[in-house]
Amino acid sequence: MTTTTTTTTATATTPATTPAFSPTAAPAGPPRRTSGRRLSGAALAAPFALLLLGTVLVPIGYAFYLSLFTDRLSGLGFDGYREVFTGFDNYTSVLGDPAFLDSVAHVALYALVHIPVMLAGALVIALLLDSVAVRLRQMWSLAVFLPHAVPGVIAGLIWGYLYSPGIGPLNDILPFDPLSDGGVLPSIVNMATWQWMGYNMIIFYTALQTVPREVLEAARADGAGALRTALAIKIPMIRPTIFVALVFTTIGSLQLFTEPLVLRTFTGTVTSTWTPSLYIYEAAFISNDYGRAAAASILLAVASALLSALVMRLSARRSR
Repeated sequence: MTTTTTTTTATATTPATTPAFSPTAAPAGPPRRTSGRRLSGAALAAPFALLLLGTVLVPIGYAFYLSLFTDRLSGLGFDGYREVFTGFDNYTSVLGDPAFLDSVAHVALYALVHIPVMLAGALVIALLLDSVAVRLRQMWSLAVFLPHAVPGVIAGLIWGYLYSPGIGPLNDILPFDPLSDGGVLPSIVNMATWQWMGYNMIIFYTALQTVPREVLEAARADGAGALRTALAIKIPMIRPTIFVALVFTTIGSLQLFTEPLVLRTFTGTVTSTWTPSLYIYEAAFISNDYGRAAAASILLAVASALLSALVMRLSARRSR
């Protein structure tokens, strides 16, 4: 009896256990306002979306629409022109036109020469200006950038007069005629390189300013010279900027227009379909064949997009 009473008393006086505290339990808080954030983000992106829609997507869509039609005479020519749906006939016509294929060959050869020469020259000048031994950086950078401030048409007229026989001195100095059939391409490459090298030099020089100075000082402390530092440190660290410049230069090369258009007034070597852009200009504003011009424009846009995607893919692989 005594043992049973003691056990009951001890059991009755034992305090109740409280549940253990879980450190992983999240405290209750106010509900997230995701809908408000989404609306504010959409409001901030709306101006850019409208600008992209009005200046890029709508013109591309309208050009694709035009490329599916052809203007043809109706009623024995007395009823004027009417649009006739022809599907992809304009594309097959453009791709089968020898003039368009020749223009693509001209631009491809131009890009193969212009892009490496211009970008390499801009990179070398940027590295020289970033060097410690160079003085008067602002003066030299302004001197190199100044040709880019000249409008393209005026620059073309200047070089056209410099190339002209009996007027400009270059025709007597160069071993070839810069306006001949074999010399007009190097002449156009020279004009474009002269105008765009300073622009890309500024881009590369600005990117070089972001390279950490302590890394360069450590390289100099280890005995690395200027060439070694440029090849092993500076160029690899600005590789993304170089690839971006490569993308823009590739697109600009495919759209070559101003230089050959101006040189047409100085020589008959440059025809009205010498580049794809001139081909589109001739089809739209001289022949009034808007369907063919739109089809060539779409093909040029697709080529630019594919080449840009290829360059960006190569850039992503190199950055891994």
